[in-house]
Amino acid sequence: MGLYEEYVTKNPAEGVAGLSGRDTDRFKFKVPTLRNVELTYPYFHDGAYWKLEEAVDVMARLQLGRQLEKDEIGKITAFMKTLTGEQPSFQLPMLPPSNNNTPIPQPFAKK
Repeated sequence: MGLYEEYVTKNPAEGVAGLSGRDTDRFKFKVPTLRNVELTYPYFHDGAYWKLEEAVDVMARLQLGRQLEKDEIGKITAFMKTLTGEQPSFQLPMLPPSNNNTPIPQPFAKK
């Protein structure tokens, strides 16, 4: 993000670099599919935008260097909303209760 304008955020997320430890991976983020994008707010890696129209406006400025008209934003978001389908349903597993002997999870532990 930020080809034409810098994306300003207070979020400390560093992207893939937090996992890989490589400085070249700083501010690289996995970009999700546009499928069901209407339902997957808030938008961006820091969750800064809750409206799809705002996210489209920001991306046009930052990535294209363009200030879109309201009707252009409306047309783009109307298209994006056509990608909305049934949200998949799945049942969460029932985990056994924890006790004093249960190890504390360390998902990003260094080996």
